[in-house]
Formats: sequence, structure tokens, C-alpha cells
Amino acid sequence: MSILNFIKGELIEIIEWTDDSRDTLSYRFPDDDKEIKNGAQLIVRESQQVQFVAAGKYADLFGPGKHTLATENIPILSTILGWKYGFDSPFKCDVYYINTRLFTGNKWGTSNPVMMRDKDFGVVRLRAFGTYDFKIVDPQKFLREVAGTDQNFRLDEFADTMRSRIVSVFTDALATAAVPALDVASRYAEMGEALLPIINPAIQDKYGLEITSFVLENVSVPPEVEQAIDKRSSMGVIGNLNDYVKYQMGQAMGQGGDAASAATVPATMAMGFGMAQEMMRGMQQNAPTAAASAVPAAEASTPDVLTPEQAAQILAVSVEDVMASIASGDLKARKIGNAYRIARASLDEFLRG
Repeated sequence: MSILNFIKGELIEIIEWTDDSRDTLSYRFPDDDKEIKNGAQLIVRESQQVQFVAAGKYADLFGPGKHTLATENIPILSTILGWKYGFDSPFKCDVYYINTRLFTGNKWGTSNPVMMRDKDFGVVRLRAFGTYDFKIVDPQKFLREVAGTDQNFRLDEFADTMRSRIVSVFTDALATAAVPALDVASRYAEMGEALLPIINPAIQDKYGLEITSFVLENVSVPPEVEQAIDKRSSMGVIGNLNDYVKYQMGQAMGQGGDAASAATVPATMAMGFGMAQEMMRGMQQNAPTAAASAVPAAEASTPDVLTPEQAAQILAVSVEDVMASIASGDLKARKIGNAYRIARASLDEFLRG
């Protein structure tokens, strides 16, 4: 052993690394300024690769197994260091262990809403989040673009970069996919699988990584859009507004006097008014003179022209339901200026169904 080697301490005879952190992506073997002995043993475990770097250049790459460092199995390193006919003396070289196992359950999410055009709601803002799994597939590119010369490069040092990159690709894919907001929830698995071939080329080319699984867990819309969806669902459940109003009024009459709540009183009054109208028509056929005087008296309490608000109170429904019925043509109304006016006769016809 030379005096220089004696001063530096013993030579490195065994190179190995046992990962017990579960979050280390790459690890530079600490040489403590020691040299590697000719014929040293390199131990690479499963889910590991070892990259040698000499004089600032990438040298040989080793996979799992036990390797003896001799001229025959380090040809690139021999060329860099100028060993044309073999070597006998120790040498200096940086040794990087790359963790090639699968890193699972990494979270991603949009920090800002994604703007997209939806055929149902126009321009909407979506937020999304989920998880992804990845592994290192190109050690040299990963070391060059991500880890550099870091002694111990951990997952949390790279999580923000990966998250922003994935969100960027996801945003572009979602905008071009033109999937309606109402359909996104039913297509989480499909969208996750479809995004893999879009995300991976960008991730591999940039960082030397491969996304093996991309999971879309939730896509949410702003509260106002949720309210619109709820209203649309309610209308779908109600179905025919005319039948719904009749059902409400029948329920109100069936409850009787004290059982009727304040919300069902207008419906009861409307039903009673309709029945009175029918009775008066029968009386008109048998006693025209009496009916002629009775009908105007009965109708005097209700105006001939109603506003949507008045009609909603009589029908015991919301103004939005009345406007929806007008829009569908079930209830006839006339627009005067910026307001709708409903004829009393039209409301009676609507109640009769």
C-alpha cells in the first residue's frame, strides 16, 4: 500500500447500499475521499442500478448482481481513465445508486381551477386530484436532469416538480378531450388510462421516468355549477310539472284542515277554486240565470291576469317551476315588456290538465 493510500485510509473493497428510507430516489456512495481497490466487489440489489461517473462523464451502468470491478467489465470507465491494457492501482470514481422500484401513491392536484368549455354549462372551472405511480427507467437522464450530484436525493425534493408537470399535461388533455362535466365522474378510470400515453412521453423525455399508473379520484365544479346540476336533477325527478302540481294539491287536500301546513294551503285553495269552477259550470247548464250571477262573484277575488309569482303561490311551487312550465308550453303566458303575464283561463286549463 502506498504512503498516499495509507494517509487516506483503507481502500474501498466492497461497494453496496441498503435502502431503508423508502423514499430515496438516488444515493451517491460516500467514499470519504478513499479510492476504489482494483478487484473491489460491487453489490447491486434487486430494484437497484448503479451508475459510475468518472471525470464528469457517465461510465458503466450495472444492474442487480455481484460484480468484480476489473478491466473486462468496466470498459467505458477503462477508456475514460486511459486503461488500455488493464489496471493494477486503485482509482477514484463517483458511484450512484438508482432506486428503480415503483414509487406508489403519489398525490397530484390542481392548485388553480382548469378552465374548459362544456356543452351543458358553457365555460366552467374544474378542480381535479388523484394519485400516480412512477419508476426511474433512464438513470443517466434522471441524474443529469433531476438529482444531479445530490448525496441523497429524496422524493419530497421532486414531488412539487412532478405534480406541476402532471397537472400541466392533465390540463391540456382535459381541454382537448371535450368530455362533458356531467360525464367526467363516470369516466374516471377511462380518463386515467387514456392520459397515460399522453403523460409518459413528456415525463420520460424530460426526467427519465415512467408513470405506470395514473388515477383520477375526483373532479369538482364550482358551487354555482353544482346548484345548477342539482336543479336539473330535481326537474328530472319531477318529470311532468303538471302531474307534479296535481299530486301536490291532492296530498294537501288529503291531509285535511289542521294537518295542512302553511306550504300546502295555497294548493288547497287552488284545488277548491278549480272544483268551484266545475260546480258553477254545472249550475250554469241547469240554472243559467243563477250561474250568470254566481261566476263573476266567484272570480272576482282572483284577477284575470297573474304574475308568475302569483301563479307560483296558487300552485304551491317555486317561481322557477312556473317559468319552466311556461318555457315547455304546458302553461300559456304572454310576455309584456320584461315580465310574463298569465291569463286566469290558462291557469284553470293547466289545473284541469
